[in-house]
Amino acid sequence: MFVLAAPGLAPLVQRELADLPGVEVTDVGNDGRADVVLCTVDTGREAALLRLRTADDVFAELGRTFRSEGDKPPWIVRRVLRPGRLEAATGLWRSTNPGPGSRGRGGRAGRQRLTYRVVARVLQERTWKRTELRRALDAGVSDAEPSWRADDPAQVEVWALEYTKGRFVAGLRLTTVRMRQHGGRGSERPGALRPPVAAAMVALAGPPPGRRPGRSGMHGTSGKGSRADRSGLSGTLLDPCCGSGTILAEAKEVGWEVEGRDIDAGAVSASRRNADTPHVQDGDARDLDLPDASVDAVVSNLPFGRQYAVQGDPAVWIADVMAELARVTRPGGRVVLLVPELPKSAVPSTLRLRDRHQVRLLGTTSTIWAYDRR
Repeated sequence: MFVLAAPGLAPLVQRELADLPGVEVTDVGNDGRADVVLCTVDTGREAALLRLRTADDVFAELGRTFRSEGDKPPWIVRRVLRPGRLEAATGLWRSTNPGPGSRGRGGRAGRQRLTYRVVARVLQERTWKRTELRRALDAGVSDAEPSWRADDPAQVEVWALEYTKGRFVAGLRLTTVRMRQHGGRGSERPGALRPPVAAAMVALAGPPPGRRPGRSGMHGTSGKGSRADRSGLSGTLLDPCCGSGTILAEAKEVGWEVEGRDIDAGAVSASRRNADTPHVQDGDARDLDLPDASVDAVVSNLPFGRQYAVQGDPAVWIADVMAELARVTRPGGRVVLLVPELPKSAVPSTLRLRDRHQVRLLGTTSTIWAYDRR
């Protein structure tokens, strides 16, 4: 199997996969638009990958090959599109996508006239064009499954990707856009953070106090629950620039108590709705209404002037915010921020850089910074 993720998130997807029994990562790459993480999965454990929170899509692998074994699109397709694997992957797709479209006539599972589309991505087009691979892949699927009908949109998608220079993998997509939406947002705002990226940032904050830590921070939690259900075990996670509330929603999902602040009244309203919490208030990240050492973690997508401008000089603003975040975070806590640059001069001595991941979101390069509060 293999999964796709936002560019730069592959190391964090690998950490989440490492928490799953029966799963082993075998290769990692990037197809020019997304990170690709390939893995072996024990039979019967495939559905666990559909619950990944840092990934965008999950595929049942059909085959792999190298350009060096014959660099013509029809040859590549013959090597990556193995009929036996396509039939098995379709069976897995049926089992993970219950509904009328994945059932046979009379509601019985089985072979059916499905609709399909193909997707091809390559890293270079010097010897042939991407469209040639797409046509060859379409012909290969049609030959393997004559009863299927090409359409767009379609029930089934078969992808062939050059995920590293000269290396190809093909797979049948098991997921839809709903996987990366994590249930969707009731209120949208321009530039809202993608839920898998928010989930990865929350994972870097570690598990809530009282929770059993997994390697990623994703597993060993009880999932959703009310304040009463969590019996005081959860720590408090603050997002001081909470925007549409995506980080707060992801934090609640893995058991954190959450607090949100934003200087924009529209953001406060959107966060309350999307994160389903009343604990979001008007507030300036430079002057928070919280006591010293009162939160266990801070996770935030800081504004950096593209969608939302900051007040005053950006360099002064970021230094003031960093000082305030260090103040309200308890020693031993974590501060995780998404922002392109964080000058060393803006980082208080009480914060020590633990982790850094460059990511690409909506065509813009940014960085996730994770600090330990000393």
